[in-house]
Parts: sequence; structure tokens; C-alpha cells
Amino acid sequence: MTLNEQRERASVVIDPLAALAERGGISPNQMSFISLLFAVMSAAFYYLSSQNPLLLYVAALMVLLNAAFDAIDGALARRTGQAEPRGDFLDHIIDRYADMLILMGIIMAGYVSYFWGLIAVIGVLLTSYVGTQAQALHMGRYYGGVMGRADRLSMIILATVINAVYPEPIAKIQILGWTVIAIAIMSQITALQRVVYVWKRF
Repeated sequence: MTLNEQRERASVVIDPLAALAERGGISPNQMSFISLLFAVMSAAFYYLSSQNPLLLYVAALMVLLNAAFDAIDGALARRTGQAEPRGDFLDHIIDRYADMLILMGIIMAGYVSYFWGLIAVIGVLLTSYVGTQAQALHMGRYYGGVMGRADRLSMIILATVINAVYPEPIAKIQILGWTVIAIAIMSQITALQRVVYVWKRF
């Protein structure tokens, strides 16, 4: 179900952008840090959007750019022959910081309760952890389950735009808050699916 399965189709857009970055002399690691910068900016705009809802559009754009630059850095590494464990390690660390920053911006802005925010944070971290544990156990990186990073970011971007257009709460919670709740639940399910997959592979 995850959008990760659509990587080949996405390469039609990503590869030309990676080629452009190569011509510009940008390294894959620099692309990773740029993606982190967009995550920092998205967190700031989410937080400020509690006072100015129009900033949600900017926050959504920042999340989109984070996802785009995160995808480009891998393609760029492959193009330039710089795909190596150290770069992969750095990319995963930056992705986790980005995930947490985006979620914390939404939580601190008050779109969702701290309880559900914490459940979402735990779920997202566990989902990634189990996937990388499979890699550490020489089973290969596992991206399966009902929700991957691409799915999560796509949901956040869409919900952010919808929330900007329709800010009225539904059962006292705005669309963006309900989306974080959905991510909290689906991330926990995904983590368990990955645990079962790895366990069966032993």
C-alpha cells in the first residue's frame, strides 16, 4: 500500500532534478541537510500558523520540499557514485530529525493533543527502527506495512492544505489533528507488521 512502491514512477521527476543538482555541484549530503532545513522551516510555520492560518500553505510547501530533497539526495548519490553506508546512515538520521520536527510543529501549534502527538512520535520512530533493524540483521531494509514515510508526508501535506481551506473543527479537532491521530494509529500498526515480518524471517 505504501507510496514507496511507486519509486520507479517518481524517478521520472526525481532523476532530472538529481542531474540538475549534479551540474550545480551539490553533494548528496548537502541535499540531505537542505531537506532538514525545510523540515525546520515547516515546524516554525506550523507553530506560527496557530496565529495566522494562511501560514499553513507555506508549511505544506516546506514539507513537500523536505520530501523532494530527501528523494533527490539518494538519486544524486547513485548518479555520482557516492552511494555509501556513511551517506545512508546520515540520510536516515536526518529523516528522523525531520519527521520529529514536522510532528512537533503540528503538536506545539495545538492541532492535536499531546497524548496523540506522543503516540504518533513513538509510532513513527518505531516504524523506522524496525525497518533498519531488519537491515542490521542482514535481511535488507524493509519498507512494508500500511504506512511508509512517503505516505505519512503525503497525508500531512494534503491535510495541511485542507485545514487551511477549511479550518473548522470536526468533533472539536481540526483536519490536521485528525490526520496526526490517523498517523499515530497507522504507524503503530505498521511497526507491528514489520515486527511480524522480521520475526518470521528468523
